[in-house]
This record gives sequence, C-alpha cells and structure tokens, in this order.
Amino acid sequence: MLPSRKPLSLAISLALSSFCVSAAAQTEADVLLSDTPMMTVVVVGTQPADGEPGSVTLDAADLQPQRAATSDTASLLKNVPGMSVYGAGGVSSLPVIHGLGDDRLRIKVDGMDLVSACGNHMNPPLSYIDPTRVARATVFAGLAPVSSGGDSIGGTILVESADPVFAKAGQGTLLQGEAGTFYRSNGNAMGANLSATAAGENLSVTYSGSTAQSDNYTAGGDFKPAGLAYTNTAPSLYNSPIWLDGDEVGSTMYKSTNQSLGFALRHENHLLDLKLGYQHIPYQGYPNQRMDMTDNTSTQVNLGYTGQYDWGKLEARLYNEHTEHEMNFLEDKAYWYQGPGQTIPAPGMPMFTEGKNTGAVVKGEIALSARDLLRVGGELQQYRLDDWWPASGNGGMSPNTFLNINNGERDRTAAFAEWEAQWSPQWLSQFGLRYERVNMNAGEVQGYNASYTADATAFNSADREKTDNNFDLTTLARYVPSKTQTLEFGFARKTRSPNLYERYSWSTGGMAMNMVNLAGDGNGYVGNLKLEPEIAHTLSATFDWHDARQQDWGLKITPYYTYVDDYINARRLTNTTVTNQFVFLKFVNQDAQLYGIDVSGYMPLATHTGFGDFTLNGLLNYVRGETTGGTGDNLYNMMPLNATLSVTQTLGGWTNIAELQMVDAKTEVSAIRNEIETPGYSVFNLRSSYAWETVRLDVGIENVFDTLYFYPLGGAYVGQGITMPPGVGAGRPAWGTTVPGMGRSIYAGLSVKF
Repeated sequence: MLPSRKPLSLAISLALSSFCVSAAAQTEADVLLSDTPMMTVVVVGTQPADGEPGSVTLDAADLQPQRAATSDTASLLKNVPGMSVYGAGGVSSLPVIHGLGDDRLRIKVDGMDLVSACGNHMNPPLSYIDPTRVARATVFAGLAPVSSGGDSIGGTILVESADPVFAKAGQGTLLQGEAGTFYRSNGNAMGANLSATAAGENLSVTYSGSTAQSDNYTAGGDFKPAGLAYTNTAPSLYNSPIWLDGDEVGSTMYKSTNQSLGFALRHENHLLDLKLGYQHIPYQGYPNQRMDMTDNTSTQVNLGYTGQYDWGKLEARLYNEHTEHEMNFLEDKAYWYQGPGQTIPAPGMPMFTEGKNTGAVVKGEIALSARDLLRVGGELQQYRLDDWWPASGNGGMSPNTFLNINNGERDRTAAFAEWEAQWSPQWLSQFGLRYERVNMNAGEVQGYNASYTADATAFNSADREKTDNNFDLTTLARYVPSKTQTLEFGFARKTRSPNLYERYSWSTGGMAMNMVNLAGDGNGYVGNLKLEPEIAHTLSATFDWHDARQQDWGLKITPYYTYVDDYINARRLTNTTVTNQFVFLKFVNQDAQLYGIDVSGYMPLATHTGFGDFTLNGLLNYVRGETTGGTGDNLYNMMPLNATLSVTQTLGGWTNIAELQMVDAKTEVSAIRNEIETPGYSVFNLRSSYAWETVRLDVGIENVFDTLYFYPLGGAYVGQGITMPPGVGAGRPAWGTTVPGMGRSIYAGLSVKF
C-alpha cells in the first residue's frame, strides 16, 4: 500500500501557516525599523519586483552552492518554483515547467536554440553546457514573453555563461582564472574544471574546460535481486555479462568533457563576441532507455553582437551546431539475435544520428518614450537530421541500413513585436505578438529487410511536406500597490509544432518502435504525419508579499491553468486492455488541461545570534494534468505534490544548510502508457560551504539516511538485461520497476580563483 498523504499535507500546512503569520507580524516592524541593518538572504526562486515580469533569475551566487553536488545542468534549476526534471542520463536530464517539458520548452544556451538529435532525446540542450560554466539562468514559466522565443508551450529557459571581462583603463593586461575539482562518493564521481582569461581594454580571450565522470550509482537499498546483468546461451562478440548488486542502478555511468574558447572585442558601446565550443561524451548510460549513448560529439560556433544606440539596443546572433551521436549497448545491456536453428551473436545494435543546426536572431529594444519600450525582432533556424541504423549480424537487422529519418528538415522563420509600458510607478503592462512559420519534410526511408516494406512503402508514398503557421500572444500586467506587495497576472497563447520524430518515425515493427522513446517509459512509439501543432492557452497570477527591501522575508503564490488544443499524446496500436507490460503507441493529438499552484517563501528564524543568522526557506509545487473531451486519462510524467523546507545558517564565511525534500505518492498515472505508480518519500540533505577571498570549499551529504525512494519522473527501469527481443527481460527486473533515486552520497568540491 502506498504511504498516506496526510503527513506531507500536514507539514506543508504548518509551514505555510508559519510563513503567513510571520509575514503579517513583521510588516509593521519592517517599516518602523527600515533603517536598522538586517542580513541579506539570497533565495532560489525569488525575483525582485523590478525584475523582468513573469521570470525567475538565478545568478552565480545562487548556482555556486549546487555545482559540487551535480554534473547535470538541468538539476541546477530544480528549486525554481514550478520546476522539476525528467530522469535521463547523468548529465542529460530534461527540465519541466508546470508539467510541460522537453521540446515543449524553449531552451537557449548563450542565445542558441539547440535541438536534441536523438530518438531518445539523449542530448537535450542543457547537456551542452557544464554546470561550472553557467553564470546565470532565467526561467519564464508559462507566461513567457514572445521576445524570449517561440515554438514552445510550457515556458522559456535562458542559460548563459559568464560575460567577457576587460582590463580597466591603464591597467595593462588582465590575467585571471578559476580552477575547481569535486568528488562524490556515490558512483565514485569526480571531475575538474578550469577557466582562464587574458584581456586588454578592448580585447578579451577566455578558455573554459571541464570533465566529469561516474560509475553506476547505488540506490538507498535493494530494489531488485542481485545477479548477472543478463544471461546468454552463446558467446557474444560485443560484451560479456557482469554482476550487479541489488542496489546498483544499471546504466547510470557517464563521462563528459566540455571545452570552449571565447573572444570578445568591444569599441565604445559595441560588443562583438565569438564562442567556439566542443563537447565529447564517450559514454553515458540510460537506465530508462533500451539503448545507451556510446558517443556524442558536438561542435558549436556562436557569433554575437550587442550595440547601444541613442534609440535603444540592438542584438544579433549567428550560430551553427553540429552533433554526431551514436547509440548501442553498454556493459549492463546486451542483444542477441536468435536465427533459424542457431544462435547468432550480433555486434550490438549500432545506431547513428547527425544533426545540423544553423540559426540567426536579430532583435532591437527601442525606447519610444519614458513610458514605452518596444522590442521587435526576427529569427531563422534551419535544422537537418539523419537517423540511420547500419545492418548488424545476419538476422533481422540485415542486410540493409535502416533509415529511420532520412534528410529530415525542420525550418523555422519567426517575427515578433512586444510593447512594454510603465504607466505609473504602480502599473506595468506587456503585450506581445509572434508569428512562426515551421516547414518540415523528410526523404524516403527503408527498413533492414522485406519485413519493413509495407510501412516503408506507405510512408514513401505519403505527402511528407508539412507547413505550420503558428501565432503566439502574451499579455501580462504588474501591479505594485505598496512596497510590500506585488501582483502579476496575465494570459498567453503559445504554439508548438511536432518534432521530427513525432511526425516522421515510420516503422510499426516492435524493435524499431522501441528505439523511438522520448518519455523514458519503456514503451515503443511510431510517428504520425497527420499531427497538428499544440496550442496552449494559459492563465496565471502571482501574489507576492515581502518586506520593503525584498531582503528579509517573502511569500509568493502562483496559481495557473493551461488548456492545450491538440496536445501530442498517444494511443495504443495493440494490447488495448493490458495493464502489466510495455505497449506500442502512436503519437496522436488530444485536448488536455493542466492546472496547479506554486508556493515559495523565506523568513528569518533568528538574527545576530552567537551562532550566526538563521533563515527558513520553503517551496511547494503541485500540478495536475489530464486529457479532456471524453478520453479521460492522466497525462504522463506529472510530478505529484512536493515540498522542500530548509534552514540556512550563515556565520562569517560559513553557510550551512539542512534541507528536507518531501514528495507525495504518485497515483494519478497515465493508463494508456501503463505508467508505474511510485510511493511517497522524504529525503534529508546537509550542505556546508566556507568562502575565503579566493578559495571556496563545499561539502555535503545527499540523502543522509540512505533512503530507498523512486523518483516520480525517473521512468521505467530497463537499465540492465537483454532489452530487445528475443528474450526481452532476461536478467532484468520484471515490468513494474521504476528507476530509484540515488542513495547516500558524500561530496566535496574545491574552487580557487587566481
């Protein structure tokens, strides 16, 4: 039986009550004591009222404490109200905002619209920047301004590396840098990073490099029987079975290296910057996918310009990103083909993907008057994708190369205009319109052999060229009735066209369908040429109470509602009533709705004591997603009610944090996907840091009590065994096992500036 929800609900109610009582009690005191020095608290997920409407920004001070604890950039954002992450590889989880994730979000890294080039989305945009390089991240939840990007319905995430630095006048050559290293006990994870800058008054050159690697991690207890990862009846030419303990989470190892070289040239009010990036991931296991990443190489060229003029600001960017991606089985997984009357060892199941992404952005910010600001711009993006699987062995995966997506094309052209007006010190409004034209096409395909002919013929004879004309609208307002209150509210209409895999994956063969899985649910998927774009209508409001200086206490409550026309969901092809196994699905449009609430706040517990200052921080998120129009199912991968409470102590250079994460049981699951329920849990973490002038030390214990828990968005566990037919499941736990979270991990990180 799943744990009761009552303890979590009671704890949350008490915490919120204490916030409200404390806020009310201190409002008058804050006014009377406005000249009294108070401590400054930086709270993740809290945005000053004069920040960009509808956004939360994390700066270097917010991000620094988390870098030693994770090598996954998306995880840096998990404490932003309304955010969670889908489980994936160790450096490649996918961010989610209000139940909408992956391609439903617009994610930009240093201004580049990056695209995942993989049928399992193993290389999402945020995997291309190491956590140590992130200088700030801005999150727009739901009501994203049209100037922040389009082709998305859930929100926008803007991640940026550090701005270039220059020497002061007369300083000569500026030389500076930073080096760091970390170690985490669970998985024997380790890594290092280095950055160095040489700059004059007008020219700056910066190099950044980082590496991270880990073995399989262990859960907080046995979640499966110990034994060989898989068994075989014939020698394999590809790999040999290995032993996995009952608490070892198979296919969670990884290694990643990132390097970048940046050049910046400035002249008066003009800045030209060029970033060259290179990433190599030689391996990364995926516990919720039937395949693993066996190589990922990416090169990036990113040229930007920013200029200040009498009329305002002009920004332009031109970028190109090239990804070469490979999948096969790492040591915890295997494949054998059973031929007629004999067992034929096959050299795995090689799969290759190549993505080419070229884009350009131009936008201007024009000050029409002291009250009115106009943002206008245009974007172009040309994306090409080839996904092919070479013949392997002498059986069902031969003699041809399988063309999954052949010369896939997805081109976007966009234009937008956004008017922002400061009507009075109390009222601000923002209204924006955006038009996008999305052109998609794909070439003819073929299967491994004649058994794929019928599907290939039907696909090749169909009209594959698709054009979507999409319109976005965002309107929001901010009202500041007093120094201690802020209200933001608005409406957004957002549109997203299907991705290439949703429209153009074509084979209904079981093996081929299992290779197209963007959800990590263990099921197989086939595309649909008839898919329509998703259109989301979102209403949201944020009620913000805080002290007059927005430094001492604050409480924010954000309810929201989204209705999505033509939400891209799935329907079953076979086994329409089975409930205890993986199934085959086809992408289809269905209407859906999502609604929920985010609550975040902070308040002082004690100040100026002999043991320093103490602050209580709290975060609560709830989202509910379901289909409408008679289909009556829950949406997949909805994070259940969850809350985080932490107490922060600061004393001199010390910062100490005790954190409790509480997650309710996930019982509202997608029946069409046979989504697996997860029990509720609580995890306790301890973190500590000490900062000198140029040196910083971070230490901590994640999951102090080594709790065995199952992350609700972790997906189905297929991290070991024979993951493909025949013999599906040999050596692998039975259907119904989800990916467990990480057990106790002790970590330490050291960074030195020079």
